[in-house]
Amino acid sequence: MKDGTYVDKAPPTPEEVPDLTTSGMDHEIEVALLTGGSDKPYVFGLTTSLMSRSVALDLIGSDELECQEFHGQPGVNFLNLRGSQRSDASLLTKISRVASYYAKLLRYAATAKPKLFHILWNNKFEWFDRTLLILYYRLLGKKVVLTTHNVNADQRDSKDTRLNRLTLRIQYRLADHIFVHTQQMKRELSEEFGVQGARITVIPFGINNAVPNTPLTSRDAKQRLAIRQNERSILFFGRITPYKGLEYLIAAFRQIMGRRKGYRLIIAGRPDNCEAYWSTIREAIREDVESGRILLRADFIPDDQTEVYFKAADVLVLPYKDIYQSGVLFLGHSFGLPVIAADVGSLKDEIVEGETGLVFKPEDPDDLAKAIEHYFLGGGRSNDHERLCQAASNSLSRGIVES
Repeated sequence: MKDGTYVDKAPPTPEEVPDLTTSGMDHEIEVALLTGGSDKPYVFGLTTSLMSRSVALDLIGSDELECQEFHGQPGVNFLNLRGSQRSDASLLTKISRVASYYAKLLRYAATAKPKLFHILWNNKFEWFDRTLLILYYRLLGKKVVLTTHNVNADQRDSKDTRLNRLTLRIQYRLADHIFVHTQQMKRELSEEFGVQGARITVIPFGINNAVPNTPLTSRDAKQRLAIRQNERSILFFGRITPYKGLEYLIAAFRQIMGRRKGYRLIIAGRPDNCEAYWSTIREAIREDVESGRILLRADFIPDDQTEVYFKAADVLVLPYKDIYQSGVLFLGHSFGLPVIAADVGSLKDEIVEGETGLVFKPEDPDDLAKAIEHYFLGGGRSNDHERLCQAASNSLSRGIVES
């Protein structure tokens, strides 16, 4: 991209960092990073990498993104325009804070020094953000770069509409450049939304470097969660929503428990706008939770508690029905945890079959059960941990965004 060089997650190598010390300028590039107020791991990785390249950065964030690493850094201006996003606030409070945020965002854009606006996530009203808000940025003379995490999330969630596709098409037309994480996403943008290939750059999804990784051992992590050392622990981690296919993992787990003992399923994550789906899941696993066969924490897992779940687990399972790429997979890599993933999107591209994990047929609990049993019959985590760490390192080194 001509306006600057970006890094996603991974810091650049010394050879890739431009030498600004002799240029007579502290910062060659000025960027406004519009985060939507969420996704701290992604924001942290991208921000720290931009900082390492001496990019002058206005980081538009929220209470959720408050981080000491962002404060007091040369060229980094953290602007907490979003404030609190607590879901337990009253309706009046939610309306007031959203209106206040949009007003602050519009004022900021009108006076912002950066000419390059990088949108990581949209805000509350997608139709407005995709159309009038981007058009407003363009009329102010800003160049707009967009990171597309999902080409069409509503299609994935079986709630696509003509209005949704229209506003997406407008957003993709108005953006000067678009970053995606897989070749499949690039093809879909071109074929379904008419975006020229030259305006799309594919960047690998980087390793999560925002979550603490302390000297906590697997043994200690299991003790904290009251998991016996000889139990084979399986982890489902992250937001609970229909497209992630948790029901298939539960069905596979029950098959395994019907044949063998000594397995434990850990479900750690917050249900996300899926009351009916989650009610069905919760009722289905009620007896297993009460008996202790399933360890359930249906809540948001703070960063400082995340490592406990990954280090207590012997394998991470991604039973997704539909996805392009998953940050949870790379979070597992960062802890050296093997992954058993459904063959959807580009998940299998980041798994070395038989070394760093296994792939199974999507929406097939029988095949998933076989994959889990095959994994543990091969020795489990201890045999794969060193190779997984190396795979994570290799993926991290690929997280450099093309210029």
